[in-house]
Amino acid sequence: MGQLLVALDVDSGARAIDLATELRDLAGGFKVGSRLFTSEGPDLVRRLVSSGAPVFLDLKFHDIPNTVAQAVEAAVSTGVWMLNVHASGGVPMMQAAARAAAETAGKEGRRRPIVIGVTVLTSMDHEALRAVGVERPVLDQVLALARMAQLAGLQGVVASAQETPAIREACGPDFQIVTPGIRGASAGTERNDQSRTMGPADAIRAGASYIVVGRPIIAAQDPRAAAEAIVEELRQM
Repeated sequence: MGQLLVALDVDSGARAIDLATELRDLAGGFKVGSRLFTSEGPDLVRRLVSSGAPVFLDLKFHDIPNTVAQAVEAAVSTGVWMLNVHASGGVPMMQAAARAAAETAGKEGRRRPIVIGVTVLTSMDHEALRAVGVERPVLDQVLALARMAQLAGLQGVVASAQETPAIREACGPDFQIVTPGIRGASAGTERNDQSRTMGPADAIRAGASYIVVGRPIIAAQDPRAAAEAIVEELRQM
């Protein structure tokens, strides 16, 4: 599977299907986030999965363990390839998510989806963390949450590429690291609301398993050309 995941951060299912169809041979998967899922619901996820598109369901579940487990069960039933929860929900919550994913996949005869934990959002910096009561540096917080996710049985985390080398050292070569906030080089230079960013090839060199790219592709005049440029940058590594 390719390392480029395209974020379908659009406002309609029709546009999402069109993008997935246009980019299927270039992308390793497609991210469905809160905006699209809220407007279109699980039926769109099922349509994407039925078309052969690997779907990363990016809803960042964060609640009491039982509620998260039920949400994960529902997500697995749509056929998603990957889903995430907030690692800050704690070890019991993440354990419930991992267990629900494995048990539901087994009951339904599906491949178990990859379950990953969100560490620190790429829009946050040290001052933003301090504002919510976290005094330690961003990297320390990311590493603590990554270790918790691994302890809980999750297969990986979402983290900025800037923290990826340290996560890779702490959690090993098989731990999945999904990196959003990709900017620069072939992915465009606008940071938007991202604070901790890196270019596509640099992110993979740093140890990312997958990079998530949204606006630089879906907002481009020619989304396919934009995706091709990123794929070519990765090929030349």
